[in-house]
Amino acid sequence: MVPPINCIFGYLQQQTVVTIWLYEQVGIRMRGKISGFDEFMNIVIEDAVEIPVNVKNGIEEVDKSKKLGKILLKGDNITLITPVDE
Repeated sequence: MVPPINCIFGYLQQQTVVTIWLYEQVGIRMRGKISGFDEFMNIVIEDAVEIPVNVKNGIEEVDKSKKLGKILLKGDNITLITPVDE
């Protein structure tokens, strides 16, 4: 089993585009490249995009996404980080 910090560091090194699920916000997901993080899993995201999710079927509505630029996500708000399959 890989510790979460090591997994995040791998995404940072490879400049992998990731999707981040937010805690208690099932209607929104964040997508972008990790450009920095700390021991509390606060994460800086480059080229961040806010993607609405259809709550009924869980499908991302990418066509309705909103570009945010560079953002900081607090580790307390992160539920899941997964690489994007393109």
